[in-house]
Amino acid sequence: MKLARMGSFHQTRLSFMRILLRRLKAENWRFDAPVFDIDMRGQGVAVYAAHGPERSYSLIAFANDLPPEKRSDRVIATEWDATFTLFDGGPEQADIERLRANVPLQEAGRISERELSLSRANRSVRLWDHVVDRLASGQQPDVGMVEQVGYLMRTTAVYGSGKFGAADREMVMDRPEFQAPFQVEMLSVFLTRAFVMDLVEHMARLRAPETAVPLDPALRRRFGIGNSTGLGMAPFLINHPVLLNNWMAVREEALARVRSQTATDAATVASFTAHIARAQENTRLWRSEHPAQVRKLADLRGDLDALAEHAARMDWTAPMPWDRLWRWAEEALGLEGQEALLSLMLEPHGALVDGLECCLAADEAAHRRIDGTVSVARMRERVEAIYDWALRIDWTRPETHARVWYTSEEKLEPRLEDDATGEVAAYALPLCPGRDAALLRADLQRADADETLAAFLMRHPEHRHIARRAQIAARFPYAEIRDNTIAANMLPIDLLRAKLSCFGATHFDPRSDRWVRINMFRGAPFPGDLVAGEADDWMAPALQEQSR
Repeated sequence: MKLARMGSFHQTRLSFMRILLRRLKAENWRFDAPVFDIDMRGQGVAVYAAHGPERSYSLIAFANDLPPEKRSDRVIATEWDATFTLFDGGPEQADIERLRANVPLQEAGRISERELSLSRANRSVRLWDHVVDRLASGQQPDVGMVEQVGYLMRTTAVYGSGKFGAADREMVMDRPEFQAPFQVEMLSVFLTRAFVMDLVEHMARLRAPETAVPLDPALRRRFGIGNSTGLGMAPFLINHPVLLNNWMAVREEALARVRSQTATDAATVASFTAHIARAQENTRLWRSEHPAQVRKLADLRGDLDALAEHAARMDWTAPMPWDRLWRWAEEALGLEGQEALLSLMLEPHGALVDGLECCLAADEAAHRRIDGTVSVARMRERVEAIYDWALRIDWTRPETHARVWYTSEEKLEPRLEDDATGEVAAYALPLCPGRDAALLRADLQRADADETLAAFLMRHPEHRHIARRAQIAARFPYAEIRDNTIAANMLPIDLLRAKLSCFGATHFDPRSDRWVRINMFRGAPFPGDLVAGEADDWMAPALQEQSR
């Protein structure tokens, strides 16, 4: 639970995108596009419907002809190339008209409990224009450009869980298709990708109906949906300790199940080594200009080369092969390589680990009640055991509390201020459990050991939040990030990558230590491919695709 390791996480077969596609495939979901009314300027509306065993959902997309000077990834933008909502059921024309007046406005509009998410996206202009031009002239896009960028549109937000009037999660969490975390948002992005690819081919046909061609199917799958994510997402893992625990516990349980196998077979080893080769090729396609990520990529490529060499000479017939491999990696590989290995070790073991997806969700409200009957002495013991790492920090040193988390008044989203003594200090959010645990322990030491925690908190209400966290962490061992989240050298990008890897994101491309571009569903099948095709083996390109 250290930030450096969490900032090296990779997607796994238990990431939320992959859980979604396995369900869509297993349950034979059907898809159609009952509305696609987009003109030559790229303006109009489309509806993409997903029909499951019990319910249907519809992505309603509003396309816009956005001038280049108005295109921005910033959260403060007010116009976008496309805006979306995921509708509960099938919309009537009156619903579409109501949403046409609100969804393109995003934060400035309002949606209803019939809508489950709200999102927007901008074109990657250079690649978009290139693809439209080439398809219109009867040619395929340049493969190098496709691999370099990897998406035609990138989202700048996918909102759910009650924001701007949308349905609260409580309204849908009992539905089987949405019990795993963030399935509403993942379904929205999956359908958005289908719309974007249909739209670019549609624009090429409108430009040159006599010569235009569709994208080659294999090349088409190499496009994902980009995403720009910044500080607004960073505090999520701190604010949801039970959920964080469950995500990490599932990863650890999956790894333990694989490591505990006493033997393996040739087919499993062959699948594993094939996935190493695909991961090696995938990292060669992964580009970044950020110095920190360039170093991490170099480390990852070196680690994967070392892993491939070790796997080739390893005696797979000896007992406990996967445990021996992991123990070797702990000594021979860096954090990037170890976390990539975790992902690769799970790949050929779906039957062993996929059932764990039911353990990812959490009823966090059930664990918020503070037990005030415990004594101050017992509470102090608990804090000292859980936050021993924090109590070893010298909090009098300025660099240990150099930053302040606060909420932007303009956008109501978290921000990070580097000047801890500045005017925003009065508005600090409780996003440093380590420092707060040290403050709690200091006051507990001065209190009567036999006093109840309830009486103590009546006199020290400023400690209620960390007392609650300590009691949660006593029951959930992965509930806390064991690092200082307000230190001068803390990298918010580590928080972002940890969460996004749980989503299933790939190709992390930081633009600073505070925001990152990623790719979602790159290589995945499209809705129409799920019936006859593979739903889960798509996170790295098959090697034959790279010879194109």
